[in-house]
Amino acid sequence: MSEQSDLTAEYLDQAKAVFVAEITSLQQVADRLGESFVGTVEALRETVSRGGKIVAVGVGKSENVASKIVATFNSTAAPSVLLSSQNALHGDIGVVTGQDTVIALSYSGETNELLNILPYLKQRAATIIAVTGRVDSTLAKTSDLVLDVSVQSEACPLSLAPTSSTTSMLAMGDALAMVLLEARNFSAADFAEQHPNGNLGRRLLTKVTDIMRSGAQLALVRGDCTVEGALEAMTKCKAGAVVVVDGDGGLEGIFTHGDFVRGYQADRHIAENPVGDHLTENPVRIVADSLATEALEVLQENRIDDLVVVSAEGRVIGLIDVQDLARAHIY
Repeated sequence: MSEQSDLTAEYLDQAKAVFVAEITSLQQVADRLGESFVGTVEALRETVSRGGKIVAVGVGKSENVASKIVATFNSTAAPSVLLSSQNALHGDIGVVTGQDTVIALSYSGETNELLNILPYLKQRAATIIAVTGRVDSTLAKTSDLVLDVSVQSEACPLSLAPTSSTTSMLAMGDALAMVLLEARNFSAADFAEQHPNGNLGRRLLTKVTDIMRSGAQLALVRGDCTVEGALEAMTKCKAGAVVVVDGDGGLEGIFTHGDFVRGYQADRHIAENPVGDHLTENPVRIVADSLATEALEVLQENRIDDLVVVSAEGRVIGLIDVQDLARAHIY
């Protein structure tokens, strides 16, 4: 048991040492940020503004980092593509235009596959940005802007596997994307448009009209309809409430299954009565062009399960059940 405990402690100490090494390296990179970083953000902002794109290229682990950087830029509406250094000279370099900015990642700055395509990138792209651990490397000297991601040592105990260096590259890419985001006044709503199927997208883009019950799914009755008729309308629409309207479709009230249960306890003949005698007048409602998240807030604040949807003119056009929000993943 003690041997297992010793092994657990050893593993945890080793893991923590990796975290400390990478955190230290990140802090060092952050402390070196300066005019080159500012110039890079401006170059990227101008690229996106003129309709160009960001082209990221790297080799090996650097290409993996470049792929993630591309994904982050794209998710924040900064058009970006990954260029394969191996396929670039076999036609793929055609993706690069004079409107584009290239971000070239190489820790050594001397990677042959990258240097081989560098002259062609210089001819085609508007700007070349080097992300490297050697500011005196061939890549750095050939580029327009240089971002220094050098680290004193890798987190690898053998000082072989790229660890701190790739983490620094990745963090530099995140910093560029986030600062560019703010420079372009990119909002949460803009982010939602890039992620329409994500939770944020659903919350910021889904309207009441997208999820409400309407047409044949909406139980509507007049006030002189009997409670029995109202219950039949509920059953037909598989709903827990009917909306009571006047002759012009204006809202008179709502009658729920809960209202029936409470009314039946007081009057066993309630089914024969007009539903207008038992409805809830002036029920809580929401306007059709509201967001679904607003409907959720109204339901929660009023502790109700059904919410009437009305047009701008006040006519009933739908009903939202709390379950409709759950099915739409609006939480």
